[in-house]
Amino acid sequence: MLEVEGLKKKFKTNVAVNEVNLYLDKGESVGLLGPNGAGKSTTISMISTLIKPTAGKVRYQGKNILKDPNSIRPILGVVPQEIALYELLSAYENVKFFGKIYGLKGKQLEQKIDQVLELVGLQDRKKDLVKTYSGGMKRRINIAVALLHEPEILIMDEPTVGIDPQSRSYILDMVRKLNQEKGMTVLYTSHYMEEVERLCDRVYIMDHGQIIASGTKEELKSILSSEETVLIEVDQTSSAMLDALNELTAIQQVTEAPKGYKLIVSKGANVLADVFSLAETMDIKITSAHVEVPTLEDVFLHLTGRKLRD
Repeated sequence: MLEVEGLKKKFKTNVAVNEVNLYLDKGESVGLLGPNGAGKSTTISMISTLIKPTAGKVRYQGKNILKDPNSIRPILGVVPQEIALYELLSAYENVKFFGKIYGLKGKQLEQKIDQVLELVGLQDRKKDLVKTYSGGMKRRINIAVALLHEPEILIMDEPTVGIDPQSRSYILDMVRKLNQEKGMTVLYTSHYMEEVERLCDRVYIMDHGQIIASGTKEELKSILSSEETVLIEVDQTSSAMLDALNELTAIQQVTEAPKGYKLIVSKGANVLADVFSLAETMDIKITSAHVEVPTLEDVFLHLTGRKLRD
């Protein structure tokens, strides 16, 4: 349905996106993951024809949309990372304004406004000024605007950043429903790995402007098929303990966890004896130790050496 080939964007001397290849099949929900500065938003902006690439092609149903942006714009719904609303207008007025830009009018426009406001759960607040809304409510109106013309492809750029857990859960449930029940194709970027686990069929991992891994969630997790994740909880953490763990040859990677350390080790490697010995010499008590199934975040750390939210 949508194919990106050799996409590149250079800003003076900075290469923000470098030879990106990806595709979306009809009805898929695809995740694009990466830390800040990885090039996700720039990639999305090129796919949605908001900025021109330095090189590469974006094809929709075989046609290069970079030469003819209007061939894809009518079927795209874009939810930007920043709130794009007029705060001194009501939710109804905002949605109506953008609906007219889409070419909707009359009874059809009024019906669509009612439908999308009902979908995002804000029909009862539609006459209130957007400036009185919470961050989560503004995000939901942003989504309502993107859905007004019933797009075939919905592109969402970190739509849950900075909102409360209830709004976040509502948005995730809504996106999943649109994908599964309406067959809407979704390209979703997020800093939250659990969102991608919940929403996406396939995942692209991006870093330094390049796609460094891609596949289904199961395929990506198989990258660590020869490794195990060991979670160590301690009564106190220290930089000295972290450094010492990094020196152990059997441990491939160490990151700090909420109550201790997360270790990626070769499957079958007997590292616990060395870990307990280190803890004893540093007067640190290990309160628990257990092996976990590798997660997408483990794969990301393994590939990039950075936490997703860095």
